[in-house]
Amino acid sequence: MARKLAQPTRGQFVSEEGTKEQRRNTDPPGLRLVDNIEKVIVGKRSVILRVVAAMFAGGHVLLEDVPGTGKTSLARSLAKSLGASFNRIQFTPDLLPSDLTGVSIYNQKTQEFYFREGPLFANVILADEINRATPRTQSALLESMEEQTVTVDGVTHELPNPFFVLATQNPVEQHGVYQLPEAQLDRFLIRVSLGYTSQAEERRIVESQKLSHPINDLEPVVSIEDILNETRSLREVTVEPNVSDYIVKIVTATREHREVVLGASARASISLYRLCQSVAWITGKTFVTPDMVKKLAPAVICHRLMLKPQARIGGVQPEQILEEILNQVEVPVVRMAAAAAGDF
Repeated sequence: MARKLAQPTRGQFVSEEGTKEQRRNTDPPGLRLVDNIEKVIVGKRSVILRVVAAMFAGGHVLLEDVPGTGKTSLARSLAKSLGASFNRIQFTPDLLPSDLTGVSIYNQKTQEFYFREGPLFANVILADEINRATPRTQSALLESMEEQTVTVDGVTHELPNPFFVLATQNPVEQHGVYQLPEAQLDRFLIRVSLGYTSQAEERRIVESQKLSHPINDLEPVVSIEDILNETRSLREVTVEPNVSDYIVKIVTATREHREVVLGASARASISLYRLCQSVAWITGKTFVTPDMVKKLAPAVICHRLMLKPQARIGGVQPEQILEEILNQVEVPVVRMAAAAAGDF
């Protein structure tokens, strides 16, 4: 599983630019993908890494942030870096389930019905402002996200592989929105937020768009086959039994917390396990560390917690509860050699 960079032979001259290109070509597909997206999304490498890792782990992502922070650009950059098919769906109150899945249309010439695919038939789906659609339309995503299929008129249709949903919602605006039900929130492997950039980073963003948007110059750096291979390979990452126990103890503690009505389910344990494997694989590590679990836990668990009314009124946030749990659960000692602390 070890990955080594190609080295020049003795006496061979390699320019600095050539060395950079050589390094890019020998980097793991996940890192190439992160680096390419970072040309557009400035200063948010840790968020990009989580999104890419979630895709490799076979999950979906909920981006919760205010307008103008780069949510749409992140999804478009990801699709262009993959060379994959991409559809953007603007969710509105009058959107119907058939507007997503497709519809059967009667052909008068052949006197038969044929299926016209909806926008869900793409590798990367941007479900923009998902909480503006009615619960009926939101539920149309459940089958596609979990089973990677859609059923229309009793006929099941396979969606492309890989299939990745990146949904966005604005946490500030509450007029004309429908809160996502817990069953649908649980389908998202992680929830992340891009947030605002620093002044220096924002200046870089402004200057990079002087002539054209940098997304126009993005080229595919990873193929669909690479993604499928990585998805299979990351399962080889070692997770020691005490680290697995650590994951389960954290998730179980959310169900027993005094201020939580509904804690995280076993799906959260599986999601955190897979996400840790994916991040380890992308960053070149062969095993999962407890520190990795602690850093990735908020993205996986917080959106799955339902707090008691008293806690919500008192301003308690899921992040505070999880932080308390992480401080209480004993951190295991990994027998393997300590891995270098990574920025994830």
